[in-house]
Amino acid sequence: MPGSRTGRPPVQRTVRRPVTAGPPRDNAVRRLHTRLQRAWDRPLTAYYLILGGSLLITVLGLVMVYSASQVTALQMSLPGSYFFRKQVLAALIGAGLLFAASRMPVKLHRALAYPILAGAVFMMALVQVPGIGVAVNGNQNWIALGGSFQIQPSEFGKLALVLWGADLIARKQDKKLLNQWKHMLVPLVPVAFMLLGLIMLGGDMGTAIILSAILFGLLWLAGAPTRLFVGVLSVAGLIGLVLIKTSENRMARLQCLGATEPRSGAVDCWQAVHGIYALASGGIFGSGLGASVEKWGQLPEAHTDFIFAVTGEELGLAGTLSVLALFAALGYAGIRVAGRTEDPFVRYAAGGVTTWITAQAVINIGAVLGLLPIAGVPLPLFSYGGSALLPTMFAIGLLIAFARDEPAARAALSVRQPRFGRKRAGGAVRDRGPRRWNTMRRRASAARSSGER
Repeated sequence: MPGSRTGRPPVQRTVRRPVTAGPPRDNAVRRLHTRLQRAWDRPLTAYYLILGGSLLITVLGLVMVYSASQVTALQMSLPGSYFFRKQVLAALIGAGLLFAASRMPVKLHRALAYPILAGAVFMMALVQVPGIGVAVNGNQNWIALGGSFQIQPSEFGKLALVLWGADLIARKQDKKLLNQWKHMLVPLVPVAFMLLGLIMLGGDMGTAIILSAILFGLLWLAGAPTRLFVGVLSVAGLIGLVLIKTSENRMARLQCLGATEPRSGAVDCWQAVHGIYALASGGIFGSGLGASVEKWGQLPEAHTDFIFAVTGEELGLAGTLSVLALFAALGYAGIRVAGRTEDPFVRYAAGGVTTWITAQAVINIGAVLGLLPIAGVPLPLFSYGGSALLPTMFAIGLLIAFARDEPAARAALSVRQPRFGRKRAGGAVRDRGPRRWNTMRRRASAARSSGER
């Protein structure tokens, strides 16, 4: 080997191997997406979303009702917690209805469809009887129960249409009659129009819009042809246009879309504009719970139809987005229940309830944001009003029952074992082995056996 000029042996240089491209590193976003997808695909996801989402909306609604209704109660010479106590009582009764509905079998729900429909029609007819019906804010859709308690039968008409319509379409599907347009429409559409007529006799167009949305949702789920669907929609739209044109109040609400001043020409847009003021003054995190300014007589119906505006003022954009996220999760869970079931009644009933709650939330929030005319409908599970809360919580119980009845959900629930105590099976007691408190007791016994006292 020849030497170098410095007299040292030459350095042996290692030959560099070409770098081969290794496996790509896992993307953190992709891993997060995979985990979220697995979580969404779990059998009990819809069950937890419906139960947890409705519970959070109701609890947050109670807090906001207490905050938004204090000034109104004091102006009426009532205790500041007057409306809050009534809402808590309605929530407790609604929780009982929710639990009962979530434990009822599907056959019992179908059996209750006709009695609920008959009762709703009877009560909605009683509203028009002089001396029984009560007018509130120009709409005669209430029945006085004595004292300060009133009930709005049209709210129960929504539940009646969902249950009865789902049972009717499911029976016709079993008999393979839905491919004929007369069986698709009759008697579903005439009965729905009868309910709409009873509601419109009292002048409540907001509830009529929700009922129409439920009807269209049922027809769409039943697979109504496009021309038939468009035909019914056109007739309903024409009737709604006539009702709007013949009412100065409804025309005024339509003209307040996009208004930025309390008085826009000859139309007074006080409520719509002050709702925007409340949202705008909230900022990102709001002025603080109870610190709303608009609820001090500036914003009408602060604890009912415009409670979302007070929420935006006190809890800010973060609070309103949280409410929207909860309603979005509830709507997703309802769609998932309707899409994964094999029972036609469950599919139509879950779709009808989801359409009801989603459409009502969109109409209420859209009116507060100035994107839709003020329809006078409450925010589901959130606004003050026992007549709206009770049937809505029963409908949530329906969704919970349907979510529990999914085959995968039933299997997941059946493998669960109680954490404490012993489980009885066929009258015998099975011992499932030591439990945590037994483990701690064994450790204490072992310590004492080693001579420690």
